[in-house]
Amino acid sequence: MAIGWKGVFPAVTTQVREDLTLDLADTQRVVDELIRDGVTGIIALGTVGENNSLDHDEKVAVLSAIVEVVKGRVPVLTGVSEYDTRRAVRYAQAAEKAGADGLMLLPPMVYVPKPDELVAHFRGVAERTALPIMLYNNPPAYRTVIDRYVLEQLVPVKNIVAVKESAPDTRRFTDFRNDLGDRYVLFAGLDDVALEGLYLGARGWVSGLTNAFPKESVELVAAVERGDHAKALEIYRWFMPLLHLDAEHDLVQSIKLAEQVMGRGSERVLPPRYVLTGARRAEVIAMVEQAAATRPSLSLPAAA
Repeated sequence: MAIGWKGVFPAVTTQVREDLTLDLADTQRVVDELIRDGVTGIIALGTVGENNSLDHDEKVAVLSAIVEVVKGRVPVLTGVSEYDTRRAVRYAQAAEKAGADGLMLLPPMVYVPKPDELVAHFRGVAERTALPIMLYNNPPAYRTVIDRYVLEQLVPVKNIVAVKESAPDTRRFTDFRNDLGDRYVLFAGLDDVALEGLYLGARGWVSGLTNAFPKESVELVAAVERGDHAKALEIYRWFMPLLHLDAEHDLVQSIKLAEQVMGRGSERVLPPRYVLTGARRAEVIAMVEQAAATRPSLSLPAAA
């Protein structure tokens, strides 16, 4: 199954009101602004989108609202993050009906499957949807490793087409290529090793901090693509203090707070998360304000 996924795919936030009900209109505004700023895809309801704090109907409502506002301008993938295969299939099929362009499929939540169980979970979802699928490997967060054995077993499953690699060990990008060639499209998934992933063969970047600084994220990837390594390094080094936030357990709160500081969204989060307070909140605000005050110059697109 051929796909054109590449570039910057922010894992977008789900906006909520003060009473913690879903704010679909503001979620649409946030997504629309990201597309206007040049991102090339959208990940709805990933970790940053607070997938596991929502019930099935809420997830479908958020995804439908995002598909509606995107209007086909860029691909929309949705996180599939469920306790078991049955629930994952149910949501995957609902996402297909809602108009998603693809799925970002996670291992089962809570239970840590053995390799053959993980293969069966991924295959069980893939066989029940026509949508292309990006597998999400994040061992530090989900205690499950999508290793060479798992990917080899899934080679015949044609609609499993990509891997989001969020392990901190960037050697895996080279191992993927050496072991499996170009069978799977690779995406960098951990913000503070994104540039390394792009240089080692990732076609795109599923990013958290893009929500706060989309133009710089887009320019970083564009600089890599055109071979402007000096500009890529300049942006990456400027961005790095914030990119480290993506590797912390409070990444959702930090990213939503960064959005708020930049006037793009609200810091409100759904339970069991609480907004950042005290020294941690002050630290993140200071980091974002410092980044905003020292933003690197960006190349302007040629006039049409």
